[in-house]
Amino acid sequence: MDWSLALGFVLGWVACWCSPRRLIAWHDALYRAWWRMISERRGGRPRISPELIALIRRMARENPLWGSPRIHGELLKLGFTLAQSTVSKYMPPRARHPSQSWRTFLTTHAKHIVGIDMLTVRTLGFDTLYAFVVLGHERRRILHVEVTPRANAYWLACEIACALGNASIEAPILVRDNDRLYGAVFRRQLRAIGVRDHPTQPRSPWQNGHVERLIGSIRRECLDHHIILNAAHLRRVLRDYADYYNFDRTHLTLGKDSPLTRPVEPRGGIVSRRVLGGLHRRYSRGPPK
Repeated sequence: MDWSLALGFVLGWVACWCSPRRLIAWHDALYRAWWRMISERRGGRPRISPELIALIRRMARENPLWGSPRIHGELLKLGFTLAQSTVSKYMPPRARHPSQSWRTFLTTHAKHIVGIDMLTVRTLGFDTLYAFVVLGHERRRILHVEVTPRANAYWLACEIACALGNASIEAPILVRDNDRLYGAVFRRQLRAIGVRDHPTQPRSPWQNGHVERLIGSIRRECLDHHIILNAAHLRRVLRDYADYYNFDRTHLTLGKDSPLTRPVEPRGGIVSRRVLGGLHRRYSRGPPK
């Protein structure tokens, strides 16, 4: 058969059944299929799995300060075999100056931050007592409680020094409100013991929210159910509550753990121990201590 005649027959048949636009689209699709066929990989680096690509992007997202060499080294330690250029290829684009998250920033600094506050308590004879509370932000732990009938700047500074010394907090940052007791004398005493003073803004109790919530818990869970006799009685009650708060009471922000890490007890019979005269109970496995 003459090829020119055959080609003319085919073109005539195509002209009867489709438009030039469709013919060009068919030709483009045929060309792409032909190019894919001749471009199939016959060697070179092996393809990496979608799971590994997702892991590279996860590491880059969770560690904004890591570059491709650091991520590549971490993957090698996990048993993956790939080139650093592959890690660079699949890393998501980043800002020029990457920044840590606010959660990471606050968690890093929390171990140096302490908050303080005072609450007033009426005794049986209608005298006023002042209770001073120091809270560590890292684990929401009560570091110190003390009671006095007459609070002043020197007494407060001494109590802070005692609390920080017992807790072994280096370069502490103190968060407090703007009570008149925290005046020039108090600030001078803080500088003398190496404490950085960070007062909150006026009428902004939310800036010292951890301690404000602690004061509310002390009142609701303890003091609202007692009639305080004197300073010694209040001191004993608050220290008992601090022990319960630190060792037994679970906290939502700590993953339902206590500030001093209460262990899980999976075996044994369940027994309860009275705390604060029966206001609260501690549940544990095995015989009570």
